[in-house]
Amino acid sequence: MKLIVGLGNPGTKYAANRHNIGFMALDRIADDHGMGPWRARFQGHVAEGRLGDDKAVLLKPATFMNLSGQAVGEAMRYLKLTPGDVIVMHDELDLAPGKCRVKTGGGHAGHNGLRSIHQHIGADYHRVRLGIGHPGHKDRVAGYVLSDFAKAEQDWLDDLMRGVSDGAPSLMAGDWGRFQNAVANRTAPARNSGTAAPPTATPATAKPNPKPRRQAEPEQPASFTDRLRALSDRFK
Repeated sequence: MKLIVGLGNPGTKYAANRHNIGFMALDRIADDHGMGPWRARFQGHVAEGRLGDDKAVLLKPATFMNLSGQAVGEAMRYLKLTPGDVIVMHDELDLAPGKCRVKTGGGHAGHNGLRSIHQHIGADYHRVRLGIGHPGHKDRVAGYVLSDFAKAEQDWLDDLMRGVSDGAPSLMAGDWGRFQNAVANRTAPARNSGTAAPPTATPATAKPNPKPRRQAEPEQPASFTDRLRALSDRFK
């Protein structure tokens, strides 16, 4: 069993915020894999089901972002899991929009949701870092993460959510490489570059010109002496 946590702020006011991309990812997984219904539990909302061969519990904390660790800690202890069984999906300023990376352990880099989780269960859990890009200056970060995704961002956002959902069973199995390949197949699918030269048809082998027949040389007319000798031979 694994506990997959999506980070965000509760309420419709924040539903489309960049900071809520973790909630969005869990909603997509639940919808695509037939998990649910969502119900109130562990100071949040929970959906259960199977991803691949394993049981998964999806958790969206109903506390605000900076108190997320309360819900995660309560759920982990009740389900008798360890931090290594916990996967947290969250927005990542230090990744370009649409990029995705998996990380285990390490610091919280100032993310309030991760900071709270560190306080309640330690740092040895797994994170799925969902890139939203950086506004360019630290003074603009708060307003940026609490603003909605722009319409122009919807295509890459949808591709990213589809990829995360496609790879969820691999994530459960601990196969980070296969998970990230599933995401990449949606966000950066391989395309034929069109630069390769088309196959060249093998030219038909030219048949060698037939060797010209040697023309018979014309017979030379016999001399008078030869004719006389031939005549005398007939009467011998």
